[in-house]
Amino acid sequence: MEQTQMIRPASTKIFLAVLLVLTAAAALLLTGCSSVSAESHRYIGTPESPPTDAAKVQILRHEPKRPHVKLGEIALTPSGEPDVAEIEKALREEAAKLGGDAAVLVYDRTKRIGTYVTGGWWVQYASPIYGRAIIAVAVKYKP
Repeated sequence: MEQTQMIRPASTKIFLAVLLVLTAAAALLLTGCSSVSAESHRYIGTPESPPTDAAKVQILRHEPKRPHVKLGEIALTPSGEPDVAEIEKALREEAAKLGGDAAVLVYDRTKRIGTYVTGGWWVQYASPIYGRAIIAVAVKYKP
């Protein structure tokens, strides 16, 4: 028996190519383009602590009543629309790197972070760029 090869018209090939591109674009949009940039720095004169378990780091909205030492600051800059769990994970990881038992939130606001300028030489338009900034203090409980 002889095999026959199916020949598709050019319009079908174009349709399939467009369908493939649209499917890939939809997959990228559904996965989201959000991330959380995190950095921390230790205060001068604070005791060196070994890293702690990030899963055990508490996130607090007020300074703890227990005796503690402030280790350093953590700055988070979310981009896109990350969920709360992703932000909290980054906060816990940075506090754990400093050796903290808790992270106390001190600042969580949307602020102007820059300006986008468009237009030509004679006519320019300035648009503000806003971003979210989160700052916390890593603390270590005293024994």
